[in-house]
Amino acid sequence: MARPRKGESDDAAPKETPLMRQYAKIKERHPGAILLFRMGDFYETFDDDAVTVSRVLGITLTRRSNGGAAATPLAGFPHHALDAHLPRLVAAGHRVAICEQMEDPKYARGIVKRDVTEVVTPGVVLHDGMLDPKRTTYVLAVRFGTDRSDAGLAGLSFLDASTGEFFVTEVPLGRLDETILTIAPAEILIDKRQRELLPPVRGAGYTVTPVEDWTFGADFAHEVLVRHFKTHSLKGFGVDEMRLGLRAAGSALYYVGETQKGSLPQVRRLQRYAADDFMALDPQTKRNLELVAGTSGTEEGSLIGILDETLTPMGARLLRKWLVRPLCRVESIDKRASAVEALVRDDRLRERVRDELKHAGDLERLTAKVASGRANPRDLVALGRSLRQIPNVKALLEGHACSTLRKLAEGLKLCADAAERIEAALVDDPPATLADGGCIRDGFHADLDELRDLTRNGKDWVARLQATEIERSGITSLKIRYNRVFGYFIEITNAHRDRIPADYIRKQTLVGAERYVTPALKEQEEKILSAEEKMVRLEGELFTRLRLTLADDGAAMAANAQLLAFLDALGSLAEVAVRYHYVRPTVDASRVLNIVEGRHPVVERALPPGEPFIPNSVDLDPETRQVLVITGPNMAGKSVVLRQTGLIVLLAQVGSFVPAREAHVGVVDRIYTRVGASDNLAAGESTFLVEMNETANILNNATPRSLILLDEVGRGTSTFDGLSIAWALAEYLHETPAVAARTLFATHYHELNALADRLPRLANARVQVEEHEGRVVFLRRLVEGGADHSYGIEVARMAGLPPAVIARAREILHHLEAQPVTVDDAPRAAPRGDGPETSGDGASVPAVRRAERAASVPAAEFQFGLFAAPDPRLERLAEALESVDADRLTPIEALLKLAELKRIMR
Repeated sequence: MARPRKGESDDAAPKETPLMRQYAKIKERHPGAILLFRMGDFYETFDDDAVTVSRVLGITLTRRSNGGAAATPLAGFPHHALDAHLPRLVAAGHRVAICEQMEDPKYARGIVKRDVTEVVTPGVVLHDGMLDPKRTTYVLAVRFGTDRSDAGLAGLSFLDASTGEFFVTEVPLGRLDETILTIAPAEILIDKRQRELLPPVRGAGYTVTPVEDWTFGADFAHEVLVRHFKTHSLKGFGVDEMRLGLRAAGSALYYVGETQKGSLPQVRRLQRYAADDFMALDPQTKRNLELVAGTSGTEEGSLIGILDETLTPMGARLLRKWLVRPLCRVESIDKRASAVEALVRDDRLRERVRDELKHAGDLERLTAKVASGRANPRDLVALGRSLRQIPNVKALLEGHACSTLRKLAEGLKLCADAAERIEAALVDDPPATLADGGCIRDGFHADLDELRDLTRNGKDWVARLQATEIERSGITSLKIRYNRVFGYFIEITNAHRDRIPADYIRKQTLVGAERYVTPALKEQEEKILSAEEKMVRLEGELFTRLRLTLADDGAAMAANAQLLAFLDALGSLAEVAVRYHYVRPTVDASRVLNIVEGRHPVVERALPPGEPFIPNSVDLDPETRQVLVITGPNMAGKSVVLRQTGLIVLLAQVGSFVPAREAHVGVVDRIYTRVGASDNLAAGESTFLVEMNETANILNNATPRSLILLDEVGRGTSTFDGLSIAWALAEYLHETPAVAARTLFATHYHELNALADRLPRLANARVQVEEHEGRVVFLRRLVEGGADHSYGIEVARMAGLPPAVIARAREILHHLEAQPVTVDDAPRAAPRGDGPETSGDGASVPAVRRAERAASVPAAEFQFGLFAAPDPRLERLAEALESVDADRLTPIEALLKLAELKRIMR
């Protein structure tokens, strides 16, 4: 039997009852959404929704009798637990429709009126408890082109309901994945007829919601947009030529509007998102460089974890966007970097600005809440405090020599009237909700003050009456109490029943006590309760009026929010630059990449106290030094050099200072990385296939302006297959003008060092080590020239492998290295000359000669011959047998020799 719901008259709910007919009708209007149906103090779910809710929340699934029909699954939870349960349902990828009681059950005639007040989806969230202060929550609509004119294009539009940001763009299908990853939506809307065209993006973490095809109709989308913005056309937004983009924008706006059951006043403009203005970062690059999440999936160990010294949530969100959307236009980069430099050079200005921003709060989301009518008393007080900081910030930056900071100050609107209205109307520390009362300041409204005085004096009157009645009756335990059912009453224990005054009227009998009222008490109760009811109603009216008045200044406050977020992000970059000794890089339109003593921004902060980070320099120029092959031992720091180079380039194009002594960065349009080993078992992809997929993506999409970081390409397969692929890849990047990008290629295939003799724009570098008393010391210094040892066995020893395994591995390695690498008898190019006995960088003669023999074969014709390396045990066994003179062996000697041979085999 289901539990009864307080305040709900129709406690039984079989499907044929009016209550369940009401439920079915509301549910029909929200297909695909879990309907939380308010019944008194509980939210109930039925049928399939109940099964889903029970599974996701781990609550009991019950069944309600349905007369002659099958029992109906039922699951529910108390209404006050909504904030705890709603995030879990949405995080599981569900849309949730919240159906509230639209009238007080006490005054309802028949079934309580109900309706859906809000639909919460993964991409449309306005509840404070579900919003991450440091992250945007976008819903993204995607429309694929189907006509000959737009085939190969996708229209995209993304909207954040909590801030009002609304963007539209069109991108080639080849850039769709990286654009989606850069936007990082929580939910993607797609025409249900085009669902199969949307490719999955690994690591993106979004929910896909198919919607009706008519929401993407050109005429419908245009009507939705012009009606919302109250314009005749969309030409004023500069996006009218984006046919696919506008169809996506109309669908996105309609979807969000439907979830909120009303208008979206916080969405004030539609902005063009120019993907070409930003560096492209594919999914693996964002993951490999650990921009916004480390290996643990949190900010710890990530670039944002080091750089985020912002003081406001809106500044933190903006800085995160900057990191995943580095700029590509030199002018924009220079403006941002100049502002950071101004704050770096002026310590006093930076500190004073940051002191003001500490009190600014999340002006962006507060403004949106005011516009949408969701702001509570505490939100308005926080808004007022934020607005109070604007005059101070404006005064600090006015007339500054840096044009970016000066224009920022000019753009700030004082909004002094709004701040004064809030301060005059609301108490400094208001209650969390309007229903709690007491948010309006004394003296703000005469009628409210009068009602408050009446309620306060009325309660004093009750206290005086209690004292009088105690004195009159002589009952010291007499109490005047109040509850919602009986109002005010006098409570006297049964021990004093014989002393009750004659004018008391019995109201209720309890175990051990009686409750009474008097005519005077009932008269005063009516006055008090009437005043309290009027006071609550008047406070609500005054607060709503204030919120509507503030909404009129919404555009100015939203503009202020964007400017303060911009200043906060600049201040964070400046603070980090000063604290960690970063320098301003030179960024221009060249293709040079010259980093002097660069450092990894995250690794250097993670080192134990007192342990210095060893900086390294990288010099690339497509005209003379396009590809740098980096060899060296395991654990020597090759991967760190690759990653720090990518991060320094990215930071430079964010407009930040960089961890280096000097840096000259020619603008990069894309950073590609092939780093680490991973698989995709769910898709049937091995580690090596994933590696080749990522490498293919690089070769098919890189441009001469890209930066490519390759780490151990080819290691996931056999040695010769991997070496062949790595060799061909290095040649292709060098010889193909369309993908002749600046490239760092870290590898254990030391044979690739020989490519420097054949390819003029390829150079070798190695990470230094020293051998001391049989041990390897990693110097972590990148120097010119190649290496011929990986010292993998030494790393295995450091990891703690048993000494017997290490000794055996060294024995096998000795024999393997002694075997020649042969080249099949294919037509060969004339050799360049006799190979040197030793290499210029100290590499061993056999390794250099093997590489030279490989290098002497034309690229299209060489292949490595397979050799069978003999087992060292078999060699020793053969030597032992050769030394035996079988004709002279005695039986005892023969048995001893046999035992020796068995030991060799073991």
